[in-house]
Amino acid sequence: MKGHSCMIARPDEKTLDKMEDLLNIASDSTRLKILYAFSQGEKNVSEIVKEVGVSQSLVSHQLSVLRKAKLVSAHKEGTKVFYKLADDHVIVLLRVVQEHVEET
Repeated sequence: MKGHSCMIARPDEKTLDKMEDLLNIASDSTRLKILYAFSQGEKNVSEIVKEVGVSQSLVSHQLSVLRKAKLVSAHKEGTKVFYKLADDHVIVLLRVVQEHVEET
């Protein structure tokens, strides 16, 4: 997208507020690591703890934040809860931000 410009209409205030909230949520490096962990498929809390390298309580808290923001969804299998990205938009968001950062 280097050197590419396109016109885009500015959203209304309510949408801008939601965008601000979403970007604030995504601005935490632990949450970003968790989101990247899900790019390889669904995982339970133990798997995320191992992959991200933080405590179970921190992972649980961050998953709660991500679920509230509708970036992550969950389902239960027996006694375990499995989490995954809510939809493909999350991957697109991560990819766009990563590409932007890497080209600057």
